[in-house]
Amino acid sequence: MKSFVPLLLALAVGAGPVADAAAASSLHHAKATAKSAKSAKKAGKKAKAAAPARPTIDYDGEAINFSDWQAVRDFEDDIVARNGFDRAQIEDVIKRARFIDSAVQLVKPAPPGKPKNWQAYSDRFIEPIRINAGVRFWNENADLLARAEATYGVPAEIIVGILGVETIYGRDTGRFRVVDVLTTLAFAYPEAPNRADRMAFFRSELENTLLLARKENIDPFSLLGSFAGAVGMPQFMPGNILKYGVDFDGDGIVDLRGSAADAIGSVANFLVQHGWDRNNTGPAVFPADVAPSLAWQPLLGGLEARYRPDELGGAGIATRSALPDGRLYGLVDLQNGADPTEYWVANANFFAITKYNRSYFYAMSVVELGRAVRLARGI
Repeated sequence: MKSFVPLLLALAVGAGPVADAAAASSLHHAKATAKSAKSAKKAGKKAKAAAPARPTIDYDGEAINFSDWQAVRDFEDDIVARNGFDRAQIEDVIKRARFIDSAVQLVKPAPPGKPKNWQAYSDRFIEPIRINAGVRFWNENADLLARAEATYGVPAEIIVGILGVETIYGRDTGRFRVVDVLTTLAFAYPEAPNRADRMAFFRSELENTLLLARKENIDPFSLLGSFAGAVGMPQFMPGNILKYGVDFDGDGIVDLRGSAADAIGSVANFLVQHGWDRNNTGPAVFPADVAPSLAWQPLLGGLEARYRPDELGGAGIATRSALPDGRLYGLVDLQNGADPTEYWVANANFFAITKYNRSYFYAMSVVELGRAVRLARGI
């Protein structure tokens, strides 16, 4: 396989960050769909045994010449013109990309009808394996976490919570070649109401991957990640590595795959850039009760803090401890299937976590896992 590294040395124009990454699908759906994708793959292998020869399979993907597609050729023209890439070099990368059907299956939306269940969701993340791994990670990186907290104002337990939820501190960072899955999803995204937007997003991330490879002088095929192209311990999309990645260990490169320091600093920087307020000390969420009048319902929804404490109280929302004055808050509902919904009042820092993954469940899991690890350490 021809290496991309020599080609990078001939490229002249510097990298530039693109828009923020958005989550491709929920972790809950990903795990459920992965099981069906694995079963389908086994069945497909049996069928292929009796079928005529097909292109070779490499890294769980079919060999396919994406450059035969007009949309791909147009994409190549565009990124060459805007970024100064050599056309032959870009064609070489795209021709070597593999079609990953499992990525297509995994980004399909979850089937409707199954009620949300916060307790079931949280049980997957606030559990002994992640808590014990979190204690080890915190102990091994206590100085780095303290430095990140001092630099960015993000508590160590929040950084630890995110890295634990995302990859169990680097234990599971993904096995897909990022170029393969991003090329697949950029040009063969499954039918969905937002298909055009999602394809545009993945095309921008494929471009960002090539920019990142040039910037760091690495082979783009060396980047492994999730089925949606997220990379490293904190699962940053390539565009977010370019935009928010931090060389926290000072070695001259941003390495979210092998450097715990860079992962820690980058997570903290991401949160600050998305609204984390270091002066907003204390809890990010407060347990709450809501009145039977339902006057509070219009306050539900959204991913930002918009209401003063008196506005919450006027709508029939009572927190079980006093809210600090001079701050804005939002109402969060954690549905529990047939069991009663939990209600919480959250400040701006909680909503900064939702910019990492646009989910109340996700953000609350980060908060609770970080807290559980802190308590397990005895601090």
